[in-house]
Amino acid sequence: MDPIIAATHTDPYPYYAELRAQGGLVFHPELKMWVASSARSVCAVLAHADCRVRPAQEPVPKAIASGMAGEVFGQLMRMNDGERQRCPRSAIEPSLAMVDLDEVRARVAARLITADADGLYKAMFRGPVCVVAALLGFNPAQARAISELTADFVACLSPLSNDLQLAAAHTAAEQLRGYFIELLAESKSGLLSGIKQRFEGDQETLIANLIGLCSQTYEATAGLIGNALLALRAQPELRGESIESLLAEVQRFDPSVQNTRRFVAQSCDIDGVRVEAGAVILVLLASANRDPALNEAPERFLLDRPSRRSFSFGGGRHQCPGQVLAMGIASTTVGEILDHGVNLERLAWRYRPSLNGRIPLFSFISD
Repeated sequence: MDPIIAATHTDPYPYYAELRAQGGLVFHPELKMWVASSARSVCAVLAHADCRVRPAQEPVPKAIASGMAGEVFGQLMRMNDGERQRCPRSAIEPSLAMVDLDEVRARVAARLITADADGLYKAMFRGPVCVVAALLGFNPAQARAISELTADFVACLSPLSNDLQLAAAHTAAEQLRGYFIELLAESKSGLLSGIKQRFEGDQETLIANLIGLCSQTYEATAGLIGNALLALRAQPELRGESIESLLAEVQRFDPSVQNTRRFVAQSCDIDGVRVEAGAVILVLLASANRDPALNEAPERFLLDRPSRRSFSFGGGRHQCPGQVLAMGIASTTVGEILDHGVNLERLAWRYRPSLNGRIPLFSFISD
C-alpha cells in the first residue's frame, strides 16, 4: 500500500489513519514526495500561497502539450493560480451558486434510466454532464454529444491514459470547442448569460473553462453517485432516509476525489515543516476527512452529523465552485436509480483506474 494506490483500494481508511499517526506532513521516500494526511496539514497546504496546482517548469503535461487538449488544459482555472485562476472563477462561481435546483431535478428526472449495468453507467457518467450541458443551453441531442465528447476529453487529465486515448482527447477538445463557439454566439441560457456578463477574459479561456466544467462534472459526480449506492448497499437501513443527508455524509466518508497535488514554488515552512522549492505534496483529502480533529467519531457514518466538515471539494482559493450543483445532480440521480428498481444486492464493482479518484464501475451478479 502507498498513498496513491490507496485511492482505489477496497478500504484505504485504516492506512490513512496510520499515516496520520506518523505526523501531519511526512516525506515518503519511495514516492519522493511529501504526504499531507491530517486535517491541519491539508488545510495548511491548501491555503499556502507557495503551494501551486502545477509545477512552474511544466504548466501543461508534456504528453498533451502539443495538441488541443493541452491548450484547453493550460487555460483551466483549476490548473492555474493567480489571475488565470481568479478571472474565470469570478465569472463561473456566482452563476453556479444561483442555479435553480428544481430545474436540475427536473432535468435529471427526465432522463431514461434502465436497471442494468449500462443504464447505471450512463446515469452516473453521462447523465450529469447532459444536465450541465442543458443548463448551459444545449438541446438534448447536443447535450448527449457533449457528454460523449467529455468522456473522451477527460483522458487528457489522467497520467494513466495511453496514446490512443490522448489522441481521442485532442479530437474531443476540438469538437467541444466548436460546440461552445456556436453556443456562445446564441447565448440563450440564463446560466451562460450570467457567466458571459461577469467574464472579463478572452473567449478561448471562457470556452476552455466551460469544457472544464463538463469534465469536472463527469468523474467527480459519477464517483459521488457510485459511492452513495455502495453506502446504501452496505447499510440497507439507510434506504428511505433523506438522500440529500446521505450524499452529504458520503462526500465526507468516502469521497470520489481522494487526493490532489501541490507543487512548492519556493522554499517555505508548512505546518512547522521546512519544504524546499520544487517539492511535490500529495494532499490526502479523504484522510483529512476522517481526522478526529476535524470530525468527532469520524469512522461512523452519520446522516445527522453535527458541524460536518470536509475537504472533498477542496479548500481555499481552489475550492470547487460547483459543489451545490454537483450535490443536487448526485442526490437526484441516486433517487431516480432507486426509483427505477436497481437491485443493489446484486451489484458487483471495481474501481476505475485512477491515481486520485475513487469511482466504482458496476456490473451485476448473475442469478
